[in-house]
Amino acid sequence: MNYNQLFEQIKRKQSFLCVGLDADITKIPQFLLDEEDPIFEFNKRIIDATAQYTVAYKPNTAFYEAQGVAGWHSLEKTINYINLIYEDIFVIADAKRGDIGNTSKMYAQAFFDHFDCDAVTVAPYMGSDSVLPFLEFKNKWVVLLALTSNQSSHDFQLQNIENTDNNLFETVLKKSKEWGDKENMMYVVGATKAEYLKQIRKIIPDNFLLVPGVGAQGGSLQEVAKYGINESCGLLVNSSRGIIYANTTADFDKEAALKAREMHLEMKEILKSNKLI
Repeated sequence: MNYNQLFEQIKRKQSFLCVGLDADITKIPQFLLDEEDPIFEFNKRIIDATAQYTVAYKPNTAFYEAQGVAGWHSLEKTINYINLIYEDIFVIADAKRGDIGNTSKMYAQAFFDHFDCDAVTVAPYMGSDSVLPFLEFKNKWVVLLALTSNQSSHDFQLQNIENTDNNLFETVLKKSKEWGDKENMMYVVGATKAEYLKQIRKIIPDNFLLVPGVGAQGGSLQEVAKYGINESCGLLVNSSRGIIYANTTADFDKEAALKAREMHLEMKEILKSNKLI
């Protein structure tokens, strides 16, 4: 999926919601444990319930890796299901990979060729060697970690770079512009860091931002949109726990749909007020 197709999808659905499929075997409704593949059954019901409100899904691979081979099978089935039934929905593998070139090439093949994801999150700490192999794939995206929503992000990301006026995350933004463009590079910017979006948009005005932290982590959708939205929306706002674990009864999927719809309606008004729909 390219840049324009993603924007068209946002306009058509009147939403820039990304649902995080952080399927934790200890948190899913207990009755699902009787299923042959509890994680896939949970994901399938969440997807079917929320697909009309979302433009992207983001399975966090850690929750699947933790279950060994069975977890990888659940992940593969989940992604295959989205691509088969909801082929217009953007799929982000939240894998946070970042290693030297030949290893990154294998990671890229895994998530782009084998799993057929649209995007994968990548850590920039090792520099261009970690990132460029992912950018060799046509119509695939790198989602580069820039300014994350966790409390200890300031340990490195907000540290000033000696002899410059830049924090480390600003250096990452500026340097990575040499590697890709708005057609294949997104950036992770946490919703709890919304006050930085104004200066981020000065550096990368056109790129899409993947914004976690709205909902359970306390980020404000209105603040994110105020400073982060651009002429192509430029935002994929993720909610995971606030949607998928809204309820643990037999109606968990219906409750998830209600939560997704709430965010969808708020996003619809934001898009209207910015004259994007």
